[in-house]
Amino acid sequence: MRKQDMNRDWIATARTLSEALPYLQRYAGSIVVVKFGGNAMGDDEAMADFARDIVLMRQVGVNPVVVHGGGPMINEMLDKLGIESEFVRGKRVTDKKTVEVVEMVLTGLVNKRIVQAIMDEGGRAVGLSGKDDDLMVCVADDPELGFVGKPVEMNVQVLHDLFAAGIIPVIAPVATGMNENETFNVNGDTAAGAIAGALKADRLLLLTNITGVKNKDGEVITQMTPTEVRDMIADGTIAGGMIPKTETALQAVEEGVRGVVILDGRVANACLLELFTEHGAGSMIRSTEPSVKPRGA
Repeated sequence: MRKQDMNRDWIATARTLSEALPYLQRYAGSIVVVKFGGNAMGDDEAMADFARDIVLMRQVGVNPVVVHGGGPMINEMLDKLGIESEFVRGKRVTDKKTVEVVEMVLTGLVNKRIVQAIMDEGGRAVGLSGKDDDLMVCVADDPELGFVGKPVEMNVQVLHDLFAAGIIPVIAPVATGMNENETFNVNGDTAAGAIAGALKADRLLLLTNITGVKNKDGEVITQMTPTEVRDMIADGTIAGGMIPKTETALQAVEEGVRGVVILDGRVANACLLELFTEHGAGSMIRSTEPSVKPRGA
C-alpha cells in the first residue's frame, strides 16, 4: 500500500471515530441486551469479532448483556447421545432427558465459549443461566411441548450487581420453574426479550441471519412502530420465522425497552454500526416516531 493510501485510510478512520462521538455520549451508561446466535457461534473468527465489539461497548460505558442460543450444538449432542426428538406442530418436544442435554450444552459448552472469547479480547465476563439467583422463572409455554418455558417472573438484581462491577453478563436461556427441581428450555429470543424488558433496557439487538424486516417489495424497513408491525403481520408481509421475532420485539417495547432492532449478525461490527452510526443497521421497532437523528434517539 502506498503511503498516500495509508494516510487516506487513517484520515477516514479518524473521521469515523469523530462522527461516533455523539452516539458514544448518547449510550454511555445505557443497558443494551444482545441476542447472539446463528452462524457466528460456530465460527472462531466471527466469535472473536463479536466479542471484540461487546468489549468495546463496555469500554465506552455501555452495559451490554449477551443472551445466547445454541440450537445446532444441542442437535449435535442429541444425535451423539442417540436421543430422538418428537415434534408437535413443527416444534421439538422437550422431555426431561432432552432438557438435561439442553442445560448441559447451553450452560457448559456454549456459554463458557462466549465468556472465554470476551475475556480473550480483554473484557470481564461471567456466565449465567436463568436459574442463577432465580433470574428467570418459567411455566410451561405449551403442555404438549414439555419443558419449554415461558418467563413469568424476572429477578435482575444480579445483573445490576455485575454492571456495577464492570462485568459483562453472558446468559444461557435455561430457567427454573415454579415447582422444585424444574428446569425449562427457553427460546433465545424470548429470553432476551424478557431480560431486556425486566431491565428496561435502552436497546434490544436481535442478531439474525437476515438483513431485517422487509416490505412487500423485498426492501428492508429501517423503522417501524408497533402498530405498523401488527398491520404487517395481519396482511402477511411479516410471515414465517420473522413473526416470533417481531412479537418478541413488541412485547419488549410494551415492557419498557426503548427500541428493538432486528439486524443481520453476519455483517461485521453489526452492533457497533447500529449503536454508533447515524444510519444504524437492520430494522428498529419503537413506540415513538423519532424527530432528529432517528437511530440514536
